[in-house]
Amino acid sequence: VAATGPKPKALKVKEEPKKNAPVLSDDKLVSMPIWELSQHLRGLTKEEVIRLRQRRHTLKNRGYAASCHIKRVELQKEVERLLDALRSKYQALQTFARTVAREPITPTKVATTSVNTIVKSVKIYPASKEGSQKQRRVGEI
Repeated sequence: VAATGPKPKALKVKEEPKKNAPVLSDDKLVSMPIWELSQHLRGLTKEEVIRLRQRRHTLKNRGYAASCHIKRVELQKEVERLLDALRSKYQALQTFARTVAREPITPTKVATTSVNTIVKSVKIYPASKEGSQKQRRVGEI
């Protein structure tokens, strides 16, 4: 009876890329239409096809995530600008209210000068017309 010891680990053989396999850069892989990719994948093994399609999927998702991140950061900056504008308007109105509480002012003076000046002096909307309806509704509050 022979004692069986631990089995030797099988060596992993690194597969060499096939000579006829097309070399596609990441940019080309992402930008090419799916029908063109299918033409490039003809004649490749099933594993290579799956690997290239998965690589394309990963790269596309990475691009979508990056653009979503950029839009989210821009929206956050815009909301912060809006918040700063509203805070300054609020402070101006508080200052005006304290002034009115200390010294009575005639209603016509208040209506024509101070309130209009305060409200018009604070710019809430950005100069660009790219703001969405949602952002405009936030500014109207």
